[in-house]
Amino acid sequence: RTYKLATVPRGLTDQQAQQTLRGVNRKTPAGRRNYAILQLLYTYGVRGGQVCALRLEDIDWARNEILFQATKRGKDVRVPLTAEVGESLLDYLRNSRPPCSCPEVFLTCQAPYHPLTNSCSLSGIVNRCLRAAGIELPSMGAHAFRHGFASRMLQQGHSLKAIADVLGHRRLGTTFLYTKVDFKALNQVALPWPEEVSE
Repeated sequence: RTYKLATVPRGLTDQQAQQTLRGVNRKTPAGRRNYAILQLLYTYGVRGGQVCALRLEDIDWARNEILFQATKRGKDVRVPLTAEVGESLLDYLRNSRPPCSCPEVFLTCQAPYHPLTNSCSLSGIVNRCLRAAGIELPSMGAHAFRHGFASRMLQQGHSLKAIADVLGHRRLGTTFLYTKVDFKALNQVALPWPEEVSE
């Protein structure tokens, strides 16, 4: 039996995420694609399924915005397109994305070309990138970036409401899981360790 909020989120630290990004070989078509995927996961904390479902029309280059469609009964998330993400996407789209009529941004690297089927295939990509960077975690999929993103937002002092909005949570209760890694707040309520009393 699994209870809601019973676990502690175990995400990538910022150092581990940067190490993973640096370890991607961006001179190959697969590397450019994988780097763009990792940049999206790192920058926005979106789910793997949202990255798989990302369409070319969801990237508004004129307004510097990107839209992630809702999954798991969540909310659509529209966020600014950062320079790092924009550059990684352009590098992939111009130099590595196979010619294909599919509207999805990310495709397989071998013919017959088609969109990444689901978040499991994307998590497999993330898993390989993490292992190549020498990182071992209990969860080696795309969600490790999501947990790491939420933890970073907490450490930077953002409210749970702001985190819920960016993550696309409809209910604030879903975001409460991350209070377990809000060490600044936990330090304020921690009780001093009782001194040993000798008899």
